[in-house]
Amino acid sequence: MIRILLTNDDGIYAPGLMALYEELRHDYQVMVVAPEVEMSAVGHAITLNFPLRVKEFSINGKFYGYAVSGTPADCVKIGVQELMDPPPDIILSGINLGANVGVNVLYSGTVSAATEGAFLGIRSASISLNTRKDPDFTFPARFSREIIEFIMKADLMPGTALNVNIPALPPEKIKGIRITKQGTGSFKERFEKRTDPRGNIYYWLSGEKLIENGDPENDSFVLSQDMISITPLHYDLTCHSEFKRLSSLIPQNWKTLIRKD
Repeated sequence: MIRILLTNDDGIYAPGLMALYEELRHDYQVMVVAPEVEMSAVGHAITLNFPLRVKEFSINGKFYGYAVSGTPADCVKIGVQELMDPPPDIILSGINLGANVGVNVLYSGTVSAATEGAFLGIRSASISLNTRKDPDFTFPARFSREIIEFIMKADLMPGTALNVNIPALPPEKIKGIRITKQGTGSFKERFEKRTDPRGNIYYWLSGEKLIENGDPENDSFVLSQDMISITPLHYDLTCHSEFKRLSSLIPQNWKTLIRKD
């Protein structure tokens, strides 16, 4: 039986995670290892200065999984290395409330859990639903079965994870599935300035809008066309074209700055 580690960044109480668990638990060997509180937008952070506390978590008196006092990447590390023996065959992160597209994947704890799994050599995917209001996780949970089958057969390149974004629509209104590129658009952000009762000024990030270039192969564009976006991601962030170009531009006189004793 395929062994699956489930995690997320919305926390162990999140309904998206519970929907994924309920969909898969009868046909797969499933283990939930998730943050004990919401950890959205923590990126690929890991905990170094505090111990990780792991607690058994139950729902209606039945064991559900482990709640970890850390980040999504922490959950994957400790789940793979300590809590699952043997390690999982697949890691699924989600189902996230809200899309993870464009440069947002750099901030996303959901995506980072999947890329951590890929870094550890395990087939991994993140799954997100493109809404933050009144989510229906029924179809995304059911579609996770297709993702499992796909990544078991696809023979992904080492270090690659899939970032799956699903429109918040009934399945019959979804227009297709596309393999996409991560968009590189920027966010136009807005902060709301406030003053607390003691007169101290503070700020809330109160709005953001993704500004894309309209590339039809980008994740955000495909998602906006009511199609499922599946983006292969790799943790190698090197800009290889600039690596070659800049290597030829290093000034010769820089060598004089390096002293050999």
